[in-house]
Amino acid sequence: MEIFGITGWKNTGKTGLMERLVAEISGRGFTVSTIKHAHHTFDVDQPGKDSFRHRAAGASEVLLASARRWALMAELRDGEEPPLDELLARLSPVDLVLIEGYKRDGHRKIETHRADAGQPLIAPDDPTVLAVASDTPLEGLAKPVFDLDATAEVADFILQTVGLQLAEKAV
Repeated sequence: MEIFGITGWKNTGKTGLMERLVAEISGRGFTVSTIKHAHHTFDVDQPGKDSFRHRAAGASEVLLASARRWALMAELRDGEEPPLDELLARLSPVDLVLIEGYKRDGHRKIETHRADAGQPLIAPDDPTVLAVASDTPLEGLAKPVFDLDATAEVADFILQTVGLQLAEKAV
């Protein structure tokens, strides 16, 4: 299972690029899963629902299943946030896992950059950032720069970097 990250500051296009990359790469016949890091408290469950009530009662994990999907919710309570490698180990095997966020972890990444966000580039000082996808040309950067909307080119770069074939996966 290969992994590759999309990182960058808030409002630089990470989620949009992730969405387009999942569609592009899975459209080529590869299986793709994603992990997204959230910097804030979030809840995929709703108060009043049975699964919410199970968690509120003290369940460590609640697995919710239907004919269309299943979801496993784990409560950390006062525990530490699990490291990325522990979360990756919970995923079913796929060809590629795209990771949004986790900018300080050691996996290979592309940085998203929007001039309007007003943030400095991460790439010059971070060897794990191999390229930048930007909405504006970037001069003098010693790493490849892609147009933020050049999804197929970014997908080619990722697939080549992780060692997956560039053409559609043989079925």
